[in-house]
Amino acid sequence: MIEVERLAKVYAAPRSGFRAHGTARTVQAVADASFAARDGAITGLLGPNGAGKTTTLRMLAALIRPDAGRMAIDGIDVAAQPYAALARTGVLSDARGLYPRLTARENIVYYGGLQGMPRDAAEARAEALAEMLDMRPLLERRTEGFSQGERMKTALARALVHDPANIILDEPTNGLDVLATRALRESLRWLATPAGGAKCIVFSTHIMQEVERLCDRVVVMSHGRTVAAGTVPELLAQSGQDDFEEAFVRLAFGMEEGR
Repeated sequence: MIEVERLAKVYAAPRSGFRAHGTARTVQAVADASFAARDGAITGLLGPNGAGKTTTLRMLAALIRPDAGRMAIDGIDVAAQPYAALARTGVLSDARGLYPRLTARENIVYYGGLQGMPRDAAEARAEALAEMLDMRPLLERRTEGFSQGERMKTALARALVHDPANIILDEPTNGLDVLATRALRESLRWLATPAGGAKCIVFSTHIMQEVERLCDRVVVMSHGRTVAAGTVPELLAQSGQDDFEEAFVRLAFGMEEGR
């Protein structure tokens, strides 16, 4: 289970020109983000660009320290015990970061080693993931020149090599075509089932159709804050709308539009 309570993060804004010697400006990237994601379910962070989704997930992945709030992965405090929390987590960030001169197999096995896996266990896991993600033809190819879909599959396998109980994905379908998006969606659905390990999956997106088709629970973010949370039917009822896109606009921007 993943728990996030009252997260906040402020960045110093870049200074340039005549303001270089003036008072430093700040940007409130996340103001008050709170949600819980359970095992065996897919939780989506939905919000427009700049809503704070990526910053929230980077804090959860221990890449950025929050200024306030608490995060726990399977009861482990992320700020206090980042390595213990990340040992139970697979992270697929927006920067896929594959080693181009290594094959897909070598990328996956190398990350298994970083997670403390013996070589033979990492090799066996790479084989199992290749079967699950339908990427066996990619295993012996260098990742240099991979398509976006092929890179996504390899990066996802790398994130799953140590069989984590929790998976964090930041806008994983960016740049993917229809077939690659469908394959990813099917893989995530399977991972959330008992057969796939009943993983706790959290992913960010700004695409309504992804949320409707994939998520068991949705967290709506706007201006760095959690403004609503629930299932798709619950959010429709909360907003008084029949169309989910209209519901999202009402929940995320209703106050701005004077509704």
